[in-house]
Amino acid sequence: MHYVYMITNRKDGTLYIGVTTDLQKRIWQHKHKTIEGFSKKYNLTRLVYYEIYEDYWDAANREKRMKKWNRDWKINLIEKDNPEWKDLYNEL
Repeated sequence: MHYVYMITNRKDGTLYIGVTTDLQKRIWQHKHKTIEGFSKKYNLTRLVYYEIYEDYWDAANREKRMKKWNRDWKINLIEKDNPEWKDLYNEL
């Protein structure tokens, strides 16, 4: 499986969109700051949205499209299923 995901530091906070084949491991890495870069710099540790794909290219293309979206579209996507912006990590 392949996953497109969004993480943040708080409700209405900074957003990061990524793609991975192991969502649980990847979010653990974000939470423990083992990955250098944007997510570590802005303390992005809360998984607020994800999608599952069987095909890598479908996931990668979705990630690229979502990164081009305006912020309101991203927020609407999160709040459709997760209006409280709760951390979905423990539900994985």
